[in-house]
Amino acid sequence: MNNNISQVSFLITSRDFPKEAPFLSEVLNRTYIDIANAVNNRVISVFQITRSNQTGENWTLANNIRYSTLRRVYTFTTTSDIPIGFKLSSTAGFTRMHGTYTNGTSWFGLIAATSVAIAGEITFYVGVGSATSDNIKFQVGAGAPAISSGMIVLEWLSTK
Repeated sequence: MNNNISQVSFLITSRDFPKEAPFLSEVLNRTYIDIANAVNNRVISVFQITRSNQTGENWTLANNIRYSTLRRVYTFTTTSDIPIGFKLSSTAGFTRMHGTYTNGTSWFGLIAATSVAIAGEITFYVGVGSATSDNIKFQVGAGAPAISSGMIVLEWLSTK
């Protein structure tokens, strides 16, 4: 039987502190490390359009290489290609791709990771762009609502 158990951040709610200074110092140091690990193992809720942010997630894939994930928000008002600011070769893959847009009255979801046009929908994927940046690319299905504005969130495994 395989008992692979992933450790999850858990912070105890109470602790007995020793009265002797050397032992107290040891417990306080351990407590700080426990708090830092519990906080750092949570997704960091920073979503910016100006630069990429660390999400706080770490992924270990089959090759036992540990990757950090980065997140960036891209805004748009048309279905023109959007440069993502890096080449796909600098990633080990995307972990999340999602987005929404409005026609000025209602909000709609975007269908991620397909280059196929679907009637009534707008889809997007990340594909080849320029020598310095690949692009978010859109496919607009017949009858899809017009875009007034929208946003896409990409999260990827960073190899750098």
